[in-house]
Parts: sequence; C-alpha cells; structure tokens
Amino acid sequence: MISNDIKRIKLAVKECAELPIGGTAVGTGINTLEGFDTLVCSFITEETDIEFSVCTNKFELLSSQNPLSNLSSQLKICAGSLNKIANDIRWLASGPMAGIGELKLPSNEPGSSIMPGKVNPTQCEAVNMVYAQILGNDLTINYAGTNGNFELNTYRPIIASSIHESITLLSEVSESFTLNALDGLKANKEKIKENLDKSLMLVTALNPVIGYEKSAEIAKKALKENISLKESAKKLKYLSEQEFDEIVKPELMVSPKKYD
Repeated sequence: MISNDIKRIKLAVKECAELPIGGTAVGTGINTLEGFDTLVCSFITEETDIEFSVCTNKFELLSSQNPLSNLSSQLKICAGSLNKIANDIRWLASGPMAGIGELKLPSNEPGSSIMPGKVNPTQCEAVNMVYAQILGNDLTINYAGTNGNFELNTYRPIIASSIHESITLLSEVSESFTLNALDGLKANKEKIKENLDKSLMLVTALNPVIGYEKSAEIAKKALKENISLKESAKKLKYLSEQEFDEIVKPELMVSPKKYD
C-alpha cells in the first residue's frame, strides 16, 4: 500500500520539477532573452542536485498550480493509507481485557491519570491527527490552485506553506510511527489463537465438503450455544473432530485452492 503510494508521489514530484521560469508575469517571456529559461533551470539543477526543466506551457503553470495540487493529492492518499494502518493497529492492540488484544504496542507512555499500566496508542493517534491536517492542507491547495485569475495566480504563498507543511508532517510522523510503534510491535500469539478458534468465519471451509446448509447450521449452533465450530459439528454429528481438523486449516484459507 505505502510502496504504491510512494511510486505515485515520485511521479507527481517529477511533474513539479517542470518550471515556468522565463515566462515573466503571464507566460509570454517578454523582456527576457532566448535561452534564459533553460540556463536558469540548469543553474537550479546544479545547486539542488535535482533535475529541473522548462515546462511546455508557461501560461498554464503561471495561472494554475496543478502539479502541486496533484502532489498534494498524492501526499493525502499516502497519509490516508498510513491512517488506515494506524487505525487497524490501534484496534488490534485494544485491550487488554475488553478489546481485541491481538497486538502489543510498545509501552512508550504506559499508564494514565486514572488507569495505571494502560498503554495508550499515542503514535497511532499522532498519525490520525497528521492525516486530519493534511486533508485540510490539500483542500486549501486545491482551492488556491483554482483561484488564478486569467494568467496570474496570487495564491502561491499559501500553496507553498501548505505543501511544505504536508511534506514535513508526513515525513516526521512516518519516521516517528516506525521508530516508536512499528519497530516494537509484537503479536499476542495466545490471543490470536484464541480469537481464531472462536471465529465462526472458519465455517466457510466446510461449504465444499458438507454443503452450505449444514455449514450454516453448525455456525448458528456454535453462536447460540457459545461453543466452537468443532464442538458444534461434533454435536450435530456432521463431522468428527479429526475430520473437522483435516478440513479446517486456517493457514490454507488465505489464497485460492490449488488443484493437482
């Protein structure tokens, strides 16, 4: 997810390296000399070690800021992906008694004023807040980019400020989230096994063997009596424990079935 987002960001950055230098006020290039634009781009490239070039339509880039709007959108998408990951981790780490509890977050700030020992998902929440800010910045940038009057856009200062803040926030929160949450994240294998054994969704594996109706009956009985699917299948005399174990193998339920 994040890898694909980074690819899109890199493509957007390339477009931002095309400059309307030499277009002067509105894109005509009046009062400059021929070759001025390419010369300036070569100097900027030399100073920054980033490849800049002259854009093909200076009128467009002076009246709009579409490349930066696109970059902002890609940053927003990446921040959204990170936000989704952070929320998943926060939920999976909820607990330890009343939550899902399948993950264990590093105890960076253990405890609170009324709950000693509680591990707060602060890094996940930091990602959530950064995403909220980047959403606002993206809206600002897109609004500002559409407010160029004829060949001139006077909203560049707020565009520059907002895109700079989005880049900085996303970079810093990604590093902090990695160092302070992901690097120390651990799986609670016992809880995962417990939740897996309780899962009624495993009944899906029974469909091809005993049919949908019997499988549904097993699941409903397990839910009603608060027992496992294996116990339910055994009580209904549809499968023995050994037969159940031979059919229901969670490790084989993460990809299409292969036929010899």
